[in-house]
Amino acid sequence: MSHRLSRRFGHRPVEPEQREQLIRSVFERVAPRYDLMNDLMSMGIHRLWKRRFCRELDRLPGRVFVDLAGGTGDIAGRLIRPGRELLLIDPSRRMMEVAQQRLGEHCHCVAGSAERMPLADESVDVLAISFGIRNATDITAALREIARVLRPGGHFHCLEFSRAAFWLRPFYDAWSRWVIPRLGAAVAGHPDAYRYLVESIREFPAQRELARLIEDAGFEAVEWSNLSFGIAAIHRARLK
Repeated sequence: MSHRLSRRFGHRPVEPEQREQLIRSVFERVAPRYDLMNDLMSMGIHRLWKRRFCRELDRLPGRVFVDLAGGTGDIAGRLIRPGRELLLIDPSRRMMEVAQQRLGEHCHCVAGSAERMPLADESVDVLAISFGIRNATDITAALREIARVLRPGGHFHCLEFSRAAFWLRPFYDAWSRWVIPRLGAAVAGHPDAYRYLVESIREFPAQRELARLIEDAGFEAVEWSNLSFGIAAIHRARLK
């Protein structure tokens, strides 16, 4: 976590363990209304992004799929197919309770973080993470952990907020800075949680920088597609 984000949420640098506790508390508090807030924050556009993301995932070969930082299961729910083993991993038990009610026996939910997944080496064919990697305590460590659990040739897809086009950035920044926290206060009752979410987006690497981090973790064929003029992006890669 950067010093700017640390000052906003504690007035001093936050250690990795503290950051993990902070993030977990944020999602524990907003879990019951998280999906509604996503609709309001993105004006519903996140559903279109996720639909495209899942269409891409569905075309990938393999039997074992992991939805990392899967939260309330909106991605995992779109990936349920006969013969596919689907695992949702998330550090928030309250978020996973929502997911388990939604998905039932079609998906197995397990507590874990992006940096520490309860999975064997080379045990996963496809790993997806949607709006979760920016909340990792250490993005580099998370990418290495993803590489550890994927089989050689396995696929990694990441949907995340990114760097909007220059002409859109002032309008998007104003929306995220002034409107989203107020929506969080009005709808979810936790403006501080949504201030954290906004700041985590601002601090996240831009498209090209994230691609470089993915390559450094041992992936090849790294590419990305911008969504809504770069407000979000899908990164794709294959493990060497």
